Amino acid sequence: HVQLVESGGGSVQAGGSLRLSCAANGYTSTSYCMAWFRQAPAKERQGVAAIYSGGGSSYYPDSVKGRFSISQDNNNNTLWLQMNNLKPEDTAMYYCAAANTWCSGAYWMMTESNYAYWGQGTQVTVS
Repeated sequence: HVQLVESGGGSVQAGGSLRLSCAANGYTSTSYCMAWFRQAPAKERQGVAAIYSGGGSSYYPDSVKGRFSISQDNNNNTLWLQMNNLKPEDTAMYYCAAANTWCSGAYWMMTESNYAYWGQGTQVTVS
């Protein structure tokens, strides 16, 4: 049974930083992708960072590139999202996601329906 639990959200002023964590209990894959998505009120969920566990390659959309950084521990039990220079438009509920199939390419990594497991979310508010 896989359970993803996010933490680290909160309120911060523009220009500040936050580090989100995701505890991936029961997730043992070392060859799949994990990702962070976010959803703002009245907007669709969008991917903000993804990482391939097998080789460590990562992907970021232009909206967060250079500001966000995704990483994970060697056992893939914990996923992090370091967010720097936060902007008010980064305000959203942030979700951790994990796949149970092979992942390939940026489009795949940023597609919500490709992820089988989801956390409950952690709120990030930037003012």
